[in-house]
Amino acid sequence: MAYIKINRDKFYHNLNQLTLKAGGVERLAVVLKDNAYGHGLEIVAKLSSEYGIQEAVVVSLDEANTIRKYFKHILLLNATPFEDNIFSFAITSLESLRGCNPKAKIELKVDTGMHRNGISMDKLTEAIDIIKSRKLNLIGVMTHFRSADVTSSELAWQIYNFKRVKESFVEFRDIRYHSHNSSALLRSSSFDEDIARVGISIYGYSELPPIYHTPTLLPIIELWAKRSSTRVAKKAQRVGYGGDFTAPRDMVVSTYDLGYGDGWMRGDSKSPYKTLDGLEILGRVSMDFISIASDRDEICIMNNAQSAAKQFGTISYEMTTLLSSELERVVV
Repeated sequence: MAYIKINRDKFYHNLNQLTLKAGGVERLAVVLKDNAYGHGLEIVAKLSSEYGIQEAVVVSLDEANTIRKYFKHILLLNATPFEDNIFSFAITSLESLRGCNPKAKIELKVDTGMHRNGISMDKLTEAIDIIKSRKLNLIGVMTHFRSADVTSSELAWQIYNFKRVKESFVEFRDIRYHSHNSSALLRSSSFDEDIARVGISIYGYSELPPIYHTPTLLPIIELWAKRSSTRVAKKAQRVGYGGDFTAPRDMVVSTYDLGYGDGWMRGDSKSPYKTLDGLEILGRVSMDFISIASDRDEICIMNNAQSAAKQFGTISYEMTTLLSSELERVVV
């Protein structure tokens, strides 16, 4: 079966670069949602813990419980709050504040311009009144940037808005503030918040334009497929569904055990995907198989999700998060 290699040394290289930007390993919170962006939730959690990371961010309670033993603190972005000594919960609405368990650790998410979720800035006074009256256990205030990876003034605008938000909480003691995602941290020259929530960068990718001189990051994932069968396709024979590929000559063609059922994108057979070695996928991608002019036992299909994404007209996030959790992942 197709499988995935996760490179530990490259992962630690990325964490080294981000630690330098953040000013200490204790200021990094690794984002491990959606099966660690497709890299393998528990694998990446264990590697992060062994490096010295103490904080993680996930979406669900199932994810949090899976990695609980590896971290001192885990922030859940979309789960019902309850009292726990490790978990804290993002609160994004006044309704959630009103119904929140007073003993649960909560972190208030404020909408500073993303306009996706979070307490709007004009509702902060009301939110603070609810927190005080209900004696809620507020441990943090957070926001999310919408354009940190874009060359514009919008990042500065949201940073300014979050500065105003912080001023509303001056009477609160022992709460933390965090807003920076990967792109914002990589752009920063003087990071001064309590933690940075780093996602795509730990896996080896920066979505920033070249104008920003950012540290070199190394993709940690390789996707490999294994040969299932081999045949000689005669000249003019057509291969696969719809016969989209026609052999221009007699050629060796092998079937490899990877398809869109494994999370590999189907794409357009008229613009075939090429591996790093220049091998083309011949014809249509099937649910479980692809055809390639090779007789190798194994082929590295992808070792840089950002480069692969450009061939499909998408982004690195999609290339990796689509990969099936059923694929074996091995650390090398």
